[in-house]
Amino acid sequence: MANKTAFPAQQDLFGLTVDALTMAEAVGRCTNAVEDGGYLSVGVINAAKVVAMRRNPALRQAVGDCDMVLADGQSIVWASRLLGSPLPERVAGIDLFMELLAVAERRSYRVYFLGARPETLGRMLEEVSRRFPGLAIAGARDGYYPADEEEKVAADIRQSDADLLFLGMSSPRKEVFLSRWGQSSRAKVVHGVGGSFDILAGLTRRAPSWYQRHGLEWLYRAQQEPVRLGRRYLTTNVAFMILVASEAAHRWGGARSRATGAAGSAATKRPVRREQQ
Repeated sequence: MANKTAFPAQQDLFGLTVDALTMAEAVGRCTNAVEDGGYLSVGVINAAKVVAMRRNPALRQAVGDCDMVLADGQSIVWASRLLGSPLPERVAGIDLFMELLAVAERRSYRVYFLGARPETLGRMLEEVSRRFPGLAIAGARDGYYPADEEEKVAADIRQSDADLLFLGMSSPRKEVFLSRWGQSSRAKVVHGVGGSFDILAGLTRRAPSWYQRHGLEWLYRAQQEPVRLGRRYLTTNVAFMILVASEAAHRWGGARSRATGAAGSAATKRPVRREQQ
């Protein structure tokens, strides 16, 4: 099983250990897990999820338990630099998903897809087969099943002998599922990819690269569904900015207190040293 303490490239952000990795490094860690026969659970965070974790202890615990936690949102990268705990780059969950599918095709890894509505899953599988014709699909199942069937779903994944498991579910459901059943599925790498299935199926559009580079994917999505998402994103973004400001004040205040304490300590020692000279 992957051990987070074995890797020094980590930062503490909002009380959560985040891996300071590039996309290439994240992909490398995933391939190592498959090749070594280990287990690696992947968690991703963005501004909305950081805010949600403050209200949902189960979600916070599930994300914190992941073996690798990555900055899915550009706002997380910017906040990390502001707070003096810089992350090298954004590693978006959907981009990692696509990179791993390409690796799986080249290396003959078996892949299982879980999530979305039946028709969406079918369209997504068609698109995946078109883009990666040599991909070994171990199995697939839609995400609309009763909660009491979770154990059976995990057993089905285990019997498929999948190397990679991707969950196209929303938070916190995907994180909780992976926390409960990820290891028992015996997949080597498990990754919750959220709405990526919908994007591949052509039901939703991903924001253009300009929006992505400027951390404005939320604005693009809000423009598509202003009534449903507009107020939600505005509220979440304001809450995240307040959270970052609070974290910055805490860190800077603590640094000033330590500096003042050190200066005061040095000042009391000077007369003693002069008397000894």
